[in-house]
Amino acid sequence: MTESPRRTPTGAAVFQPRITSAITEAVLDELAAHGYVRLSMEAVAKRAKVGKSALYRRWPSKQDMVIAVLSEFSVPLADVPDAGSLREDLLATLRAVHDWLTHPRLATILPDLTAEAGRNPALAEAIRTAIGEPRRALGTVTLRRAVERGELPADLDLELALDLLAAPVYWRLHVRHATLEPGYFERLVDHVIRALDAPSEPAHRPHTA
Repeated sequence: MTESPRRTPTGAAVFQPRITSAITEAVLDELAAHGYVRLSMEAVAKRAKVGKSALYRRWPSKQDMVIAVLSEFSVPLADVPDAGSLREDLLATLRAVHDWLTHPRLATILPDLTAEAGRNPALAEAIRTAIGEPRRALGTVTLRRAVERGELPADLDLELALDLLAAPVYWRLHVRHATLEPGYFERLVDHVIRALDAPSEPAHRPHTA
């Protein structure tokens, strides 16, 4: 007896990119407008003009949906191409952090989500594993490049270095609510490089007779 060929899945068995994109935009809009606590699967489905089943086929819960959407949006922003030098890499990293924190929707979403994570350990852990750790892993790649170039010490404390990069920008924008004046990133990078104990420009060796 000849086995019948399998049919290619259609309809509900396939995640249509157009629908996934509409849901993603709806999640971001709902988070920005109402915050994590007030966000509901029903509201997201209504805004995306899809049935709730389209959401539940992709994610089992509101938390899973929110974390997946934010991770997909946030993690790639931390991927900084090799600019050829420590200083240029750090400038690109700081500007990427700034762009992430000042994105029109994320600028509202992230403070709300951070506050809720302080009350919700499960949410905090999901944010750490799906967003925080992948972003820091990409930052580690940047720092290791500098170590390999000899621009940073081999025993560099990577975790502390990553904190030094992101924390000042977050503090300035979301705690102080201050603007970044021209030249801020350049001055900050100079301070960070000194804090990381990076060697200065190689000294010229004296000529020997």
